[in-house]
Amino acid sequence: MTILLSDPRVAAVPVRDSGHPLVRLDASFGPARALVRRGLADRLALAQADLPRDISLRVVEGHRTVADQQAIIAAYSAEVCAAHPGISPEQLAVLTSRFVAPVAVAPHVAGAAVDLTLVDARGDELDMGTAIDATPEQSDGACWFAADGISADARAHRDLLARVLGGAGLVNYPTEWWHWSHGDRYWALLTGADAALHGPVAAAAAEHAGTAA
Repeated sequence: MTILLSDPRVAAVPVRDSGHPLVRLDASFGPARALVRRGLADRLALAQADLPRDISLRVVEGHRTVADQQAIIAAYSAEVCAAHPGISPEQLAVLTSRFVAPVAVAPHVAGAAVDLTLVDARGDELDMGTAIDATPEQSDGACWFAADGISADARAHRDLLARVLGGAGLVNYPTEWWHWSHGDRYWALLTGADAALHGPVAAAAAEHAGTAA
């Protein structure tokens, strides 16, 4: 059974913040130079080293501000409402959480998640079945990690992503093949950890990390 980020069990996970700062990923992870918690950066480096020599991780997003998270929630909620006229607030929250997390438990807001893909030696993105951030509606469900109907190449690339990132201790959000996290509440629930390692990052800390990098 798929556990969504709207599940009350996620919010019930306590947070004992490690205090790990945000750090900026180096250029080997792509031009976005995303901000992530230091422990996550270390694990991404392990995963990168475990890939074949002609394939690399490209991280397109890491830490996200509360305002950015709220804007994504609002935009996608409107899309879901348009597709499901008369939907109840409770069902809207569930369907919205397939694609974007409630602010209180959002792994990106904690600096504990990345959106990423695989690229070849020329920097061209490999076939993953959908674009990053393709919604369930836009992709007809192909954005789910285990979706049927994607090409054999896309399946092999997703499996490679899972092998190296899972091997480095990250967990996937199953409705988004590109979303992987470590240390957040969702990670803690799936792995059986006593508590999350990272809570929301204060705006001041994020601004300092951004200017210091």
